[in-house]
Amino acid sequence: MIIMPAVDIKNGKCVQLVQGKPGTEQIVLDNPSEVAMEWEEKGASVLHVIDLGGALEEEGNIPVVREIVKKVSVPVQMGGGIRNVEDATLLLNMGVDRIILGTLAIESPETVELLSDQYGSERIMVALDSKDSQVVVRGWTEKTNQTAPQLGEIMEEKGAGGLLFTNVDHEGLLGGFKIQPLLKLLETVNIPVVYSGGVSTLEDIKTLSQTDVYGVVIGSALYKGTLNLEDALSYEEK
Repeated sequence: MIIMPAVDIKNGKCVQLVQGKPGTEQIVLDNPSEVAMEWEEKGASVLHVIDLGGALEEEGNIPVVREIVKKVSVPVQMGGGIRNVEDATLLLNMGVDRIILGTLAIESPETVELLSDQYGSERIMVALDSKDSQVVVRGWTEKTNQTAPQLGEIMEEKGAGGLLFTNVDHEGLLGGFKIQPLLKLLETVNIPVVYSGGVSTLEDIKTLSQTDVYGVVIGSALYKGTLNLEDALSYEEK
C-alpha cells in the first residue's frame, strides 16, 4: 500500500476543501511546489496533485503543476480539469506520471481506451467519486445513476490502469470512513484501486492496509496535524 500526500491547487495556492465545496477552502501555503517538495523530503514516493480550480471550471493551474513536476523526482499523479484528449496529452507529455480522468472518462469512456492505447494503461487512472452510493461528476456537483463498482467494471474493460475511489461523504471531514463501499469495489475489479476520503488516523491507515487497496490519498489530516506522514509511511511495507 502506497501513501500518497495530496496537493490540492486553487488560484495558484495549496488549499483544502471540505467535501469539495467551493467557499470552504483553507489556504495551506502560497507555494504548492514547496509543499510538494516537503512531502518528498519526508519520504513520499508518489504525490497526488489535484487542480481544484480546473475541476470546478475555474481558471486552471497548469503552470503550477508544471513547476511541481520539474521540482520533484517522485512520480506525480494528477487530476482536475482534464476535459478532453488535448488536456490529457498536454499533462502526459509534460511529465505527469499518471493522469486521473473524472467526468471525461464517465461521459466518454472511449477516451480511456484511446489514451490507454497511446500512452499505456498504467498512466491512465479513472476517478470514481461516490456520494450516497452514486458516482458524482463535474466537481462532485452532479449525480450519475451508476455505482462505483458498475463504472469500475466499465473502466477496466476500456483499459484504465487504476481507479481512484473517493468517498465524498467523508472527504475533508476528518471523521473516518465506512470501509464497505471500498471493499465492494475491490471485489468487483482486478486493477489497482487508490482510496481517498476521511482518512484521519493511524487506525484508518491500518484498516486500509489490511485490504487489497493499492494506495491511499491523505490530505486534510496531514495539513491539520491529526496524522503524521512518517507514521503513515510505516504501513507502506506491511
